[in-house]
Amino acid sequence: MTGYREVLERVSAVGGIRGTMLVAAADGIVVAESLMDGIDGRAVAALTASLVGRLRRTTASAGLQAPTVMHLRAENGSVLAVPAAGDLLIVAVTERGANLGLARLEMLDAARQVA
Repeated sequence: MTGYREVLERVSAVGGIRGTMLVAAADGIVVAESLMDGIDGRAVAALTASLVGRLRRTTASAGLQAPTVMHLRAENGSVLAVPAAGDLLIVAVTERGANLGLARLEMLDAARQVA
Protein backbone atom coordinates (compact mmCIF):
# COMPACT_ATOMS: atom_id res chain seq x y z
CA MET A 1 0.00 0.00 0.00
CA THR A 2 1.21 3.47 -0.85
CA GLY A 3 1.06 5.91 2.08
CA TYR A 4 -1.88 8.29 2.10
CA ARG A 5 0.41 11.31 2.04
CA GLU A 6 2.22 10.06 -1.08
CA VAL A 7 -1.07 9.40 -2.86
CA LEU A 8 -2.36 12.89 -2.04
CA GLU A 9 0.88 14.60 -3.03
CA ARG A 10 0.83 12.90 -6.42
CA VAL A 11 -2.65 14.26 -7.12
CA SER A 12 -1.66 17.67 -5.71
CA ALA A 13 1.20 17.86 -8.22
CA VAL A 14 -1.29 18.30 -11.07
CA GLY A 15 -1.40 21.89 -12.30
CA GLY A 16 -4.16 23.96 -10.72
CA ILE A 17 -4.85 21.66 -7.76
CA ARG A 18 -5.09 23.69 -4.54
CA GLY A 19 -5.39 20.71 -2.27
CA THR A 20 -6.35 17.09 -1.84
CA MET A 21 -7.92 15.08 0.95
CA LEU A 22 -8.81 11.54 1.84
CA VAL A 23 -12.31 11.69 3.33
CA ALA A 24 -14.57 9.13 5.02
CA ALA A 25 -17.63 8.99 2.75
CA ALA A 26 -20.01 8.01 5.55
CA ASP A 27 -19.46 11.05 7.76
CA GLY A 28 -17.20 13.53 5.92
CA ILE A 29 -14.31 13.21 8.37
CA VAL A 30 -10.90 14.11 6.95
CA VAL A 31 -8.54 11.12 7.16
CA ALA A 32 -5.55 12.82 5.51
CA GLU A 33 -5.02 16.15 3.77
CA SER A 34 -2.62 18.18 1.72
CA LEU A 35 -4.21 21.63 1.42
CA MET A 36 -3.02 25.14 0.61
CA ASP A 37 -3.67 27.88 3.15
CA GLY A 38 -7.14 29.34 3.05
CA ILE A 39 -9.00 26.10 2.28
CA ASP A 40 -11.41 24.92 4.96
CA GLY A 41 -10.84 21.19 4.56
CA ARG A 42 -13.49 20.18 7.08
CA ALA A 43 -16.21 22.15 5.26
CA VAL A 44 -15.18 20.82 1.85
CA ALA A 45 -15.03 17.26 3.19
CA ALA A 46 -18.48 17.48 4.78
CA LEU A 47 -20.06 18.99 1.66
CA THR A 48 -18.41 16.47 -0.63
CA ALA A 49 -19.38 13.44 1.45
CA SER A 50 -22.97 14.65 1.61
CA LEU A 51 -23.17 15.26 -2.14
CA VAL A 52 -21.55 11.94 -3.00
CA GLY A 53 -23.98 10.13 -0.69
CA ARG A 54 -26.95 11.80 -2.33
CA LEU A 55 -25.60 11.11 -5.79
CA ARG A 56 -25.09 7.44 -4.94
CA ARG A 57 -28.64 7.11 -3.64
CA THR A 58 -30.05 8.90 -6.67
CA THR A 59 -28.19 6.78 -9.20
CA ALA A 60 -29.14 3.59 -7.33
CA SER A 61 -32.81 4.67 -7.38
CA ALA A 62 -32.53 5.20 -11.12
CA GLY A 63 -31.03 1.73 -11.57
CA LEU A 64 -27.64 3.13 -12.54
CA GLN A 65 -24.17 2.26 -11.32
CA ALA A 66 -22.51 4.52 -8.80
CA PRO A 67 -20.51 7.34 -10.41
CA THR A 68 -16.73 6.99 -10.64
CA VAL A 69 -16.06 10.74 -10.56
CA MET A 70 -18.09 13.55 -9.02
CA HIS A 71 -17.39 17.04 -10.36
CA LEU A 72 -18.85 20.12 -8.67
CA ARG A 73 -17.98 23.20 -10.71
CA ALA A 74 -18.07 26.70 -9.24
CA GLU A 75 -17.15 30.12 -10.58
CA ASN A 76 -13.52 30.02 -9.45
CA GLY A 77 -12.76 26.32 -9.45
CA SER A 78 -14.07 22.84 -8.84
CA VAL A 79 -14.29 20.06 -6.31
CA LEU A 80 -13.64 16.55 -7.63
CA ALA A 81 -14.30 13.33 -5.73
CA VAL A 82 -13.44 9.73 -6.56
CA PRO A 83 -14.48 6.72 -4.47
CA ALA A 84 -11.64 4.62 -3.06
CA ALA A 85 -11.46 1.41 -1.01
CA GLY A 86 -12.91 1.22 2.46
CA ASP A 87 -15.66 3.81 1.87
CA LEU A 88 -13.08 6.55 1.42
CA LEU A 89 -13.14 9.40 -1.08
CA ILE A 90 -10.22 11.13 -2.72
CA VAL A 91 -11.19 14.80 -2.96
CA ALA A 92 -9.40 17.53 -4.91
CA VAL A 93 -10.02 21.27 -4.77
CA THR A 94 -9.01 23.02 -7.99
CA GLU A 95 -8.68 26.55 -9.23
CA ARG A 96 -10.23 27.70 -12.47
CA GLY A 97 -8.10 26.57 -15.39
CA ALA A 98 -6.81 23.44 -13.66
CA ASN A 99 -6.01 20.43 -15.79
CA LEU A 100 -9.17 18.55 -14.84
CA GLY A 101 -8.62 15.64 -17.21
CA LEU A 102 -5.22 14.87 -15.74
CA ALA A 103 -6.57 15.44 -12.24
CA ARG A 104 -9.31 12.85 -12.83
CA LEU A 105 -6.80 10.32 -14.18
CA GLU A 106 -4.46 10.82 -11.22
CA MET A 107 -7.35 10.57 -8.77
CA LEU A 108 -8.63 7.34 -10.32
CA ASP A 109 -5.12 5.90 -10.17
CA ALA A 110 -4.73 7.08 -6.56
CA ALA A 111 -8.06 5.45 -5.64
CA ARG A 112 -6.69 2.09 -6.79
CA GLN A 113 -3.65 2.57 -4.54
CA VAL A 114 -5.62 3.31 -1.37
CA ALA A 115 -6.20 0.09 0.55
